[in-house]
Amino acid sequence: MVYKFRVILDAEEDIFRDIAILAEDTLEDLHNAIFNSFGFDGMEVASFYTCDDTWNQEDEIPMFDAGDVPGEQTIMSDYKLSDLLDKENTKIIYVYDFINMWTFLVELAAVEEPQAGALYPETLFSHGEMPDEAIEKNFEADMHDDIYGEFEDDLDEDDLDMFEGDDSFEDFGYEENWN
Repeated sequence: MVYKFRVILDAEEDIFRDIAILAEDTLEDLHNAIFNSFGFDGMEVASFYTCDDTWNQEDEIPMFDAGDVPGEQTIMSDYKLSDLLDKENTKIIYVYDFINMWTFLVELAAVEEPQAGALYPETLFSHGEMPDEAIEKNFEADMHDDIYGEFEDDLDEDDLDMFEGDDSFEDFGYEENWN
């Protein structure tokens, strides 16, 4: 089978490529097809990330095994596209060059029979010119993910004055330990 992906650059303008690739190819093959179709030289590190239906990033699938135990971490070349993506699981995130953070939303748009004589992977359609620089990423957590955010009490040193003169606390005489 042939997987047809729409690969969209996370940018202000519409910049995307449609890529056809065999379902039995690996994520590493898709990585190569993406950086070639967008005009990168392929000399930078990249990773794929699984995600949910609303593009929330989940597990990383790196190019290289950087784990503590060699061979323990699964990498791009370990995954066939058909192992990870299908008609129900259609989305994955691709990040190229961790300095510039070129981020792409990769979505499986169609699963079709291969065409006789076609060579895969193939860039089927190209729209938009690559900008000179990636957009700046803002890595801020949502407040609902901040376990302390809803309990922010805005207390400062002046608020601690409320305990002055309160003799209800027992003095254990350990002031020498606090010097």
